[in-house]
Formats: sequence, C-alpha cells, structure tokens
Amino acid sequence: MDEQALLGLNPNADSDFRQRALAYFEQLKISPDAWQVCAEALAQRTYRYSELTTVQQQLIRETLISWLQAQMLNPQPEKTFIRNKAAQVFALLFVTEYLTKWPKFFFDILSVVDLNPRGVDLYLRILMAIDSELVDRDVVHTSEEARRNTLIKDTMREQCIPNLVESWYQILQSYQYTNSEVTCQCLEVVGAYVSWIDLSLIANDRFINMLLGHMSIEVLREEACDCLFEVVNKGMDPVDKMKLVESLCQVLQSAGFFSIDQEEDVDFLARFSKLVNGMGQSLIVSWSKLIKNGDIKNAQEALQAIETKVALMLQLLIHEDDDISSNIIGFCYDYLHILKQLTVLSDQQKANVEAIMLAVMKKLTYDEEYNFENEGEDEAMFVEYRKQLKLLLDRLAQVSPELLLASVRRVFSSTLQNWQTTRFMEVEVAIRLLYMLAEALPVSHGAHFSGDVSKASALQDMMRTLVTSGVSSYQHTSVTLEFFETIVRYEKFFTVEPQHIPCVLMAFLDHRGLRHSSAKVRSRTAYLFSRFVKSLNKQMNPFIEDILNRIQDLLELSPPENGHQSLLSSDDQLFIYETAGVLIVNSEYPAERKQALMRNLLTPLMEKFKILLEKLMLAQDEERQTSLADCLNHAVGFASRTSKAFSNKQTVKQCGCSEVYLDCLQTFLPALSCPLQKDILRSGVRTFLHRMIICLEEEVLPFIPSASEHMLKDCEAKDLQEFIPLINQITAKFKIQVSPFLQQMFMPLLHAIFEVLLRPAEENDQSAALEKQMLRRSYFAFLQTVTGSGMSEVIANQGAENVERVLVTVIQGAVEYPDPIAQKTCFIILSKLVELWGGKDGPVGFADFVYKHIVPACFLAPLKQTFDLADAQTVLALSECAVTLKTIHLKRGPECVQYLQQEYLPSLQVAPEIIQEFCQALQQPDAKVFKNYLKVFFQRAKP
Repeated sequence: MDEQALLGLNPNADSDFRQRALAYFEQLKISPDAWQVCAEALAQRTYRYSELTTVQQQLIRETLISWLQAQMLNPQPEKTFIRNKAAQVFALLFVTEYLTKWPKFFFDILSVVDLNPRGVDLYLRILMAIDSELVDRDVVHTSEEARRNTLIKDTMREQCIPNLVESWYQILQSYQYTNSEVTCQCLEVVGAYVSWIDLSLIANDRFINMLLGHMSIEVLREEACDCLFEVVNKGMDPVDKMKLVESLCQVLQSAGFFSIDQEEDVDFLARFSKLVNGMGQSLIVSWSKLIKNGDIKNAQEALQAIETKVALMLQLLIHEDDDISSNIIGFCYDYLHILKQLTVLSDQQKANVEAIMLAVMKKLTYDEEYNFENEGEDEAMFVEYRKQLKLLLDRLAQVSPELLLASVRRVFSSTLQNWQTTRFMEVEVAIRLLYMLAEALPVSHGAHFSGDVSKASALQDMMRTLVTSGVSSYQHTSVTLEFFETIVRYEKFFTVEPQHIPCVLMAFLDHRGLRHSSAKVRSRTAYLFSRFVKSLNKQMNPFIEDILNRIQDLLELSPPENGHQSLLSSDDQLFIYETAGVLIVNSEYPAERKQALMRNLLTPLMEKFKILLEKLMLAQDEERQTSLADCLNHAVGFASRTSKAFSNKQTVKQCGCSEVYLDCLQTFLPALSCPLQKDILRSGVRTFLHRMIICLEEEVLPFIPSASEHMLKDCEAKDLQEFIPLINQITAKFKIQVSPFLQQMFMPLLHAIFEVLLRPAEENDQSAALEKQMLRRSYFAFLQTVTGSGMSEVIANQGAENVERVLVTVIQGAVEYPDPIAQKTCFIILSKLVELWGGKDGPVGFADFVYKHIVPACFLAPLKQTFDLADAQTVLALSECAVTLKTIHLKRGPECVQYLQQEYLPSLQVAPEIIQEFCQALQQPDAKVFKNYLKVFFQRAKP
C-alpha cells in the first residue's frame, strides 16, 4: 500500500495528506486488484490489528463476512490468487480471535456458505490456510505461538471438529459426482486435519466407504488415495491399526486395485504405491509394538498381514516407472529389517528376498533416454533413486549375504561373458553391482580378498574377469567409468594378483582413460589414477619410468596463447602432478635418481614460469593479464602438489630433493613483487610457502623476510587475513629460531593491520564489516600464537609505548567487540601474559595494568548485553575469562583477593555477601568449580 497515502488517515494529518488518502482509496475501490492489495496489507500488518479499538475489530469481522456473502452472488468467481489471499486473511484473523472474541468463527462461515459451490470453495481454502497456520511443520513458530496453536486445536476438538467433519461429509456427498474440483479440495482438507483430530470421526464405515467409492472415480482417485494414506498414517493402537489396514486392503483387493498390470495411469499408480507403502509400514510399526509388548499372537497376525502384501509390493517395486517404484521402497526396506530379526526364514520369505534382489538389480539399470553428456533434472532424479536402491541392496546383504553374493556373481559372469553383444546399460549394471558389493559386504581396510574364503574367492574371480575380459574397451562412458571406479574400489585385488597391474595401467593411460574422447571420463580417471597409484605404491616400482614417460604430455603447462585445447583441465593436472610425485618419492631408487626425476618434473614448470612472468609484466590487456596470472598460479599449484608425496618416512631431505624445491622458491618469489594481478599471484605463492615450511623446514627461513615484505605491501583486509596464518605457521614451527625476524616485522605487520581496521567504511556495508571482523580474529590469533609459543619477548622488545598499544587492543577485543570467538582468543592471550609477566619479577608497570585493565575486562565483557550466556561460543569465552582470573590469583595471591574485596567489586555495587562468595569461589583449587560459579554469577548480575 502507498505509505504516504496512509499518513492521511491520521486524525491530525493536514488537508493535503487527507486529500491524497481519499484520492488513493477512491482509486483503490475501482481497481480490479484492490482486494489483493488490501488482503496483502492485512496479512502483512496483523501486528497492528491489536492496536485497533474493539469497534474497529468488529468492523473488520463484519466486512469479511459481508465479502464472503457477496461471493455467493457475484456472476463471476474471484481470481484464484485473491481467493487464496482472502483465505489467508481469514486464517490470520482466526488464530488471533478464535479463543477470545470469535468462538463461533466456523459456525458463522458455515451459516453463510451452506452448500453453495463458491462458498464451499472459500470455506475449504480457509480450512487449509488455518491448518497451515496451526500445523505446518515448515513454518517456524515461537514457543508462544506453538502454545497458542495447541490451545486452539484443543478448543476446536471440544467445540467444533464434529461439526466440521459433518460439513465435509455433506460436501463430499453433494459434489462427488458433479464438482470434482471441490471434492478434491475437500479430500485434501480431510487428509490435512486427520493427523490431529479424533480418527474415529473419519475411520468409520460411512466415511471410509465413501472414500473407497472415490477410488473408482478417475478424477477423484488420486486425492482419495492421498486422503486414505493420511488416515492410515495416523498413530493409533497397533491392533486397531492392523484391523483398519486389513479392512481397507480387502475392499481395495476385491475392487481390483491390486491388479497393477491392468492399470495404465502412472500418476494414479504413484499415489497408490505411496498408499500401499503407508499401509505396509503401518503394519510393520504395529508388529514392532506388539513384539515389544510381548503380544505374540497379534504380532503373528500382523506378520501374516505384512506377508500377504509382499506380492503387491514386488509388483510396484519392479514397475517400469521409477516414481511408482520409489514410493514403495520404504515398505520394502522395513520388511527386510523384519526378516533380519527373524532367526529362521521360511521358504516363502527366502523367495521374497530373492525376488527383491532381482527387482533391485533390474531397477538399477539405466534406460535408453538417460542423457550422459548433458545430465538434467530427470537424470538427477534417477541418481537419487539409485541411492535408495543401494540402501535396499545393503539391507539385503544384512539379511542374506551369501544369496546376494551368489546372485551378483551369476549376473556379472553371464553379462561379461558376452559383453561385446550386450547393451551398455546391462554391462554397466553388472559392473556396478560388483562395485556395490564392497559396501554391502563391509570389511575393515578394504580386505575383501582375505578372511572368508568363499567370499574372497568369489570377489577375486569377478575382479579377474573384469580386468581380463577386455570390457574396459566398451564404447560407452558409463561402462568405462564404472570399470575404473571398481578397479580403484578393489585395489587390494592387485596385491593378491599383481600380474594384472600392467594391463590396468595401460587402460588408465591410453584412449580408455586419460586420453578418452570424453572430457568427463578423462577428468574422473585423472583422480582415480592418482588413488590407484597411491594405494599400490609398493607394486609400482617396475613401471615408474614408463608411466612418467607416458604422462609427459599431460604435464605440460598450457599457456593461454598456444590456442590448442589440452586434454586435461588444470584441476585434473593437479592429480597427475601428485601421481608423478608419489611415483618418484615412493620408488626404491637412490636419492640421486629421485632428485634427477623430480628435477625433470619441475624444471619445465620453472622455465615456463619465468617466461610467463616476463610476459605478464609487459601485458597491457586486462583479460590477457588475468589468463597469464592464472597460468602462473597453475604452475605454482602443480609444484606445490608434487610435494604432497613426501611424508615423515620419506622427507624431502632424505629423497635429496631440497635443492629442486629451493630452486622453485627462488623462481616463484619474484612474482610477489609483480604489480599486476596481485591477488592471484600472492595466493599461489603463499600456498607454496605453506607447503615448503612443512617440507623444507629451516631451509625455507632465508626466504621468509623478503616474501613477507612483499606481501605486506598494498594490503587489503583479505591479504592480511591470508598472510597471518603463514606467520603463525612459522612462529609455531620454528619458535626461537625466528625470533629476530618476528621482532623486526612485528610492528610493520601491526601497522598494516591497524591501517586496514581504521579505514572508514559505510555504515551498512556488511561485507566490509565481516572482513574487518575476520581480520581482527586473525590479528588476535597471531598474538595468541606468539605468546603461546613462548615468544613473549617479541612483544616485550617493541618498546613500552608499542607494548601498551598492543595490550590495549587485546583489552578492547575482550570487551568492546561482540564477537565471542575473538573474545575467547583475547582472554587466552591475557591469561598467558599474566602467567609470563604477572609475577613479582614481571615487567615494570604490568601489575598495575593487570588491576587497571585486565581485571575490569573480566567483568565488563560478560556484563555486556551482547554477551549471550545461552550461546555456546560465548560460554567458551567466559570459560577463558575464568582462567584469566584464576591465573591472576595464582600470580598475585592474597593481594588480588584484597583488591577485589576492598576496591573493585564494591565499585560495581556488588553486595558484601556476594563479594565474599565470589572470592571464596576464586580461591577454590578446582578451576572447574570457579568456571561454573562465574557463569551463575553473571546470570544473576544481568537484568
């Protein structure tokens, strides 16, 4: 609505505003959209409704009823969206007024609408809107609203639900053959309300017979199905539920609904499948309850009832339409869970298990329409459906692992015998089943080929068939991908039969894998190849040089100007570089040979890097600059990735590769002084430095000062945020070794941080505020690392003025910023500094600082309104605050207690008995006691 025009409604508004308001409402009267505007305004502004006078509220009620009466007489019905909006307004008014001022809400509406079709339509829409307000679990309600809604439902059950149910019956009876739209709406209402009203009002002969009758009327049966599903889903006594389901099933069966093959309407069958699923699961819940209660006789009946539904369940599970099949999976899964609990299975139950297994195998198969090159919504739905089937397969394995293994082996062997003449989807599913067995028949650490002899030999036999059958040459991407996925899933097979490694390596390296015509296959194979080589590194030694030669062209850095499309993306190349690194590092070659191979791998990158960096310095066009910077970044990333191959057992030094990586460092560091594309270049070099700190250890230290100097130039918040973890890593790793460097760069780093934090930003610029918050956290994390690594002298040697400035920022961080993560860090820093400097021999003036600033911070921070003691992070901050106070007491002794008792706590107007209590808690030897007390202390202190 026009906010300016609404000002004219104020009794004190001037004449101009009043004129504008009158004109606006006159225009609104003749506008066809007026009702929508008013309804939206009312719906959005219910919070103002309570401010109206009783007379005004009565007027609104009367206006709505008048509008409802008018709908009976209008020659044309209102548009659907207006009817929905009006229903929403009625519902909002209902939840506000029903318990107090409008207890006859439904009777008033029913007296107006009677059985008029337009009136009934609106009445049913209002009921759905009310259900949405009261029951809809997608709507988040406050605890107050939830209490109100419960009270409304209780009152409705007492006062009007039987009348509403009667009205539904009359509507269904009146319109079932003449107005399918209204009938379907009414069935939807019944389905919605049945979950929270007395079921006997619906689950009785007259209602159920009518609903079953609707099952035979084509335009009603889908909605009738859904309605029956809600009835069946309602919680009730297990024996009663069993009787209800059984009576429904008898009628449905005798009416021919169980003859699935006669039915062509897949939409109806999808709903029917959901209904059968509901009935099956309800019977299973009843069985579980009866077993738990020890009622064996009725439990046996329930099991018998479940068994008689299995044939129908199987028909629906195997149905060619995946929606129909998907809707019955829950029943199927739960049925298998019952069988898992039985000690002995009957022949029929064993046959059922086998039938479910065959159905799952069939339904896992792709259909002809599946688009592998451009996967859309349908394909995504099939992938999800396959995940459901996988859960069934896993459950089948729990019921009868031997049967599953034998069935898969049979399908796999017969398919792979004739793979050349078999359709791709059948070949894919045969390999897929072998792949799925790995999770369905779990073992620890992939040891599928040891332990249980019959299982191991069956899997070994299938894997041997997979690698020797030639199926890796099948001309379909789905088969190729499944082949490689299965090879890697069962990599332990190759430790048992290593003779197959060469042919599998060739598959990875030729047109079947890394050189496949499909980019998708090449990309996935790059990752799988890296996993394969890593897991079998001991078996790789005879093939290392051959593999390195064959992947040479895949390692080439593709500069932006050469125009040719490389086989692998840069992300895929990362895996190839990592694989090359793993092969070299884990080889049995002497250190000199490893060094030579690593140099062969990395020298082309370094040479390309130098050339590309020169080109970047001269590039004018921004697009070209970006593509060159990306390429440089890839080169650094590739070199970085090779270093992942090293470990504690195989260090860079032991492999003789330190020199190669130091050369890389010298090659890459000049990129930090490049004025163009700083973000991209700095990010790559920074990551490389992180890796080198781990790999080269102290050999990296000479490079750190100049790298840091470059990275601190022209800094933004994000640059600093990413640079600080690098300094933290160096500090934590090398400690005293880097003390001179840290002392030298400490204040320049702090100046850069403060300069960014003090930059003005727009008040509502949330991203700038978040960046500053993250930078503040990084700054405090840096101070925590310095103090926690025993390097407090780095701070102490910065001169008294700078030391005080740093300490004041920590106090501010603890108290002033409502960020519990930063506050926690600040208290950790303060307690560490008190521990180091707070004794009698601490720096001059620090004891004063403790009493003037640190002690007050421990009280001022938790007393702030923003310090939310219900928040988990804030409680952790309070815990560190407690540690700080305990540390002060530990270092200063009775003097600290005296200061709190006689000076500080009285200044906060704390009562003498509470002061006494506080000091006693502080002096408790158990720190946990004081932490718990402190939380209670501040909970009491806050209003």
